[in-house]
Formats: sequence, C-alpha cells, structure tokens
Amino acid sequence: MNNDNHPVNPLRRRVINAGLGAAALAGFPFRASVAQTGDIVIGAAMPITGVFAFAGVGLNQGLGDYCDWRNARGGVAGRRLRYVGEDSGYKMDQEMAIFKKLMGEHQPPAFFGGSTAWAKVAAKEVGQLGTTLTSGVSFASELADAKSHPYHFMVAPTYVAMGEILLEHISRNARGATKPAVAIVYSDTEFGRDPIPGIKAKAQALQIPVVMEVVTKPGAVDVSSEVAKLRRAKPDFVIFHGYVSAPIPEFIKQMREAGMKATPMGTIWSMDKTTVDTMGAAAEGWVGVMPYRYSYDTKDAPMMQSMKEHVAKVRPDMNYISIFNVHTWLAGMAIAEIVERCLKAGKPLNGANMKAALESIDNWDTGGVTGLPVSLKNHQIASGRIYAYDSKTKLLQPASDWIKTS
Repeated sequence: MNNDNHPVNPLRRRVINAGLGAAALAGFPFRASVAQTGDIVIGAAMPITGVFAFAGVGLNQGLGDYCDWRNARGGVAGRRLRYVGEDSGYKMDQEMAIFKKLMGEHQPPAFFGGSTAWAKVAAKEVGQLGTTLTSGVSFASELADAKSHPYHFMVAPTYVAMGEILLEHISRNARGATKPAVAIVYSDTEFGRDPIPGIKAKAQALQIPVVMEVVTKPGAVDVSSEVAKLRRAKPDFVIFHGYVSAPIPEFIKQMREAGMKATPMGTIWSMDKTTVDTMGAAAEGWVGVMPYRYSYDTKDAPMMQSMKEHVAKVRPDMNYISIFNVHTWLAGMAIAEIVERCLKAGKPLNGANMKAALESIDNWDTGGVTGLPVSLKNHQIASGRIYAYDSKTKLLQPASDWIKTS
C-alpha cells in the first residue's frame, strides 16, 4: 500500500525505495521511542514471491485490508494506520534488509515478518532496542516466551499448543477404557521438529500412546517404507506437522490402499481450503486444528462479516478469503488494540508500554474471528477448534467446540 491506500507492486516499491534506506542497512539508527504524532506505521516483510507466494499474497492483502478498513472508521484513537509492506521472496537476507530499512525510515511500533528465522533474529534486535513489537507467521514455541522474546507475540497457539488441541479432541472423544493410539509424522525441518517433544509430553499426560514417529523430508518424497511402518504400528490417528501439502496426500493415499482406517490430522498451515482441495480424494476424512474461523463461517461473527464485505468491495473477483488473509487481519486487530490502549492511557508508543498493553489484553472480543475471548498475557492466543473436510460441500466444517490450552 502506498500513502494513498492504493496497492503498488511490491517489487516496484523495493526499486523505488532502494536508495532511501542505505544507511539503515548497516545498523539501526533508532530513537528511544517511535513517533507520537501522525500516522501509525505497521511495517512488514512478506513472501509475496518465491516458494511461499501462495501464502504471502494473502498475508500481504490481509494486513493492508485491515488497515484500510480501520482507517475508514476513524483509525486508532484518531490516528491513521499506514501499512508499509515489501516483498521478501522468502529469503532471509532480503527479509532482514527490508526490516532494517523500514525500521530506520519509519520506526514503526509494529512489524510483521514471514519466517521463523527472521522472527528469532528480529525479536532479539527489538528486545535490545525496546521500540517495537513484532509478530509473524511462525508459531515456534520459543517465540511465545516473554522472557527471551519480550516484544514478540503471535495471534494463534504455538505449534505445541496446536498439537495439544488435537490430542484433547482425541481424548474427549475416546470410547472405552483404552485410549486411541497416535502416530506422529513430521518434516525434518525446524518447523517440523519444534512441537514434537511437547506433543509427546501431552500425549503421555492424557495417557494416549504414541506408537510411531516418522520423519521425512518436506515435499514430494517416496513414503512407501514409512507407510509400511505406520501400518504395522496400527495407530488410530496420524498427526502430520511441518508440511503445507506434500507428502501428506501421498501418505493418505497409500495408507488407504494399505487398508488403514487411521484418521489423518494436521496443523494450521495444512488447513487452508485451497491446500486441502489439492489433496483430491485423499482429503476425505482430513481433520485439523484452526485458531480462528474460516472466512465463510460468519454466523455470530460480525468481524468476519465485515472482512468479507470489505474484501468484496476492494477485490470483487476473490471468491474465497484464505486463512492467510484472516491471520493478518487478526494480527492487525491485535496491533490496533495494543496501540489504542497505549494512546488512550496517554503513554508513548515504546516497547515497554506496548508490551504492558499486550499483556493486559484479557477477555478480548475479536468479533468472532476467534471462538473464545482472547487473552494475550502469554503472548499467544491459546485456543482453537477442530475442523473436518466435508467432501459434499468441499468446505472445512467445525468438528468440535473451541478448545483452550493452558
């Protein structure tokens, strides 16, 4: 978005601004706090091109859309939100260069990033500076630790908490004295490995046996030997984590061909409707956890309805609003709530004040984006709901009540 709220090509923006922030790339020429008058800038480095462009486009749109929607209603305490987003191409060096440049140019009170690696580095930087809150697409467990990452927050549960929600659902629906058995399939990546110890600990606490762990590379790989192991282990549920799509469909296809009746389950980034649609016949019976509603679920959710109406005006050809758009719309809501609490209290927009405002958020009504009132005391939204794919409607439909984690 430019200053007039019109979309601009993100790559063109990088060319236009290429020489403006050169000094900032060598360091952080920050003041003690961000500007206390004028526009409230939200900076972002989004993977609009590259391997995660399918997500980055929606992430970029969602945050810009929320800022536009909020500005049309008076902004935040009378001040306008200004979204300044650039394309990172999902490249760490490019993402950090954008971060440093925009921080140097705008001193934004909030910055949104598109990778776990960026979040860990940037959170340490702003932790030392005390000027800015960060958020992003990663739900890595350590990022919700307020002691090591005091100015970072996430608008969803951690990956560990998502696994806990899946296990709670399994436990609550268990029949008989013996708990169902679970297998865990995850990618050999930081993303994939992150929640596994926590998921296993939760399973033990719920007396759910974990009968098999399978680790694979992400993407299209031969899974025949892994499926043979799963068949011998005879799990009732198979939790997949650390993937977006492949090799999940191939796993499910071969599991069905082998006569396995285990229910396949996933976490957030495997739960967008467009992703599940690509599974084809393998999507039948797919179940997973989501921290908020899908955009087509507007019953008793006035904010979801407002989002749909806004997008219909600015992007009339968009028939489906992805979970990536919803995620950053909610992130924008949280940032606006934090900033508004500071401004209404007459406090400067610095890291310490915004962190206090963040941690004061309790019983917050998101207008139905989340199913339960939100607390951000622990720097995450620790709740979610189980959804199951309905092959008749080709939609993911609620399969549980909203479940809160500790």
